[in-house]
Parts: sequence; C-alpha cells; structure tokens
Amino acid sequence: MTQQRIDSLGLNYRVINGGLSGETTAGGLSRLDWFLEDKPDVFILELGGNDGLRGIKLTETKSNLLKIIDKVRSKFPDTKIILAGMQIPPNMGQKYATEFTEMYPAVAEEKDVTLIPFLLENVGGIPELNLPDGIHPTEEGHKIVFETIWPYVKSQIE
Repeated sequence: MTQQRIDSLGLNYRVINGGLSGETTAGGLSRLDWFLEDKPDVFILELGGNDGLRGIKLTETKSNLLKIIDKVRSKFPDTKIILAGMQIPPNMGQKYATEFTEMYPAVAEEKDVTLIPFLLENVGGIPELNLPDGIHPTEEGHKIVFETIWPYVKSQIE
C-alpha cells in the first residue's frame, strides 16, 4: 500500500519491508546490517510488540531500540527515523503493560525521532479487524494501519 501511494504521488522512493513475523528487537538489531547496505531516506522502526508479548525485560527492549536508532544514525546521519509505538494487553501485568507503552515516547524523545503513538490505533483489540489470534490485523485492519502511519511517512518525504 505504501509503495502504491508513493507511486501515485509521483514520488521517487522505493519501499522495502524488512519485517519478519515474530521478530523481536534483538532479532531486528542482529539483522540491521543487511538493511543498511543502501541508504534509506526514511527508516520506520516497528519492533517491540513481540518482546512485550514474550515478557522480555523492558530494559533490554529499550536498549535494542536505542541501539537500532544509533546504528542507523551512525551509518546514515541524514536518514529520517520514525518509531512506531506499540501497546500490549496486560497479560504480563498492568505495570509491565503501562511501562511498555511509555517506553516508546521515552525512546522517541531521547533520540529525537518522529513517533507514531500507537501503530494499531483503531485496530488493536477490535476482533473483526484482527485475525483469530487477536494480535495480527486482517486485510481490512492493515488498511487502517496504513492510514495511521501515512501522515508520518508523508511528512518525511514531501
């Protein structure tokens, strides 16, 4: 969807989706060099949800997010970075869920990157917009997620 929208606007950008189902921040950090072979104009960092669902220590998740941002910036200082905020259900306890949610604005502020407050806004927790696992969006849910992120992407490329 993102590539189609960019193409329809006549903008000269190529979208690369580097996501892997089940990926954690540690996995993303370990695979980052592969994505940084070519300079990205915009780098969207959307990791951490699987960390939260697995109960990984928030200090580790935050550290990995910070390291990913630092690595992108050290190699390509002009790359614009967007951090997609996530939320998790309180399965690991309300304190963990709250601190998890608060981690994203803290990282965005510390590293001065653009923050999408909640990637799954208007999708998360709505059964008809999610697959039976209750976590991953349906095709219709993905369309809503795209419309949530598009203003942030557009502001970085126009």
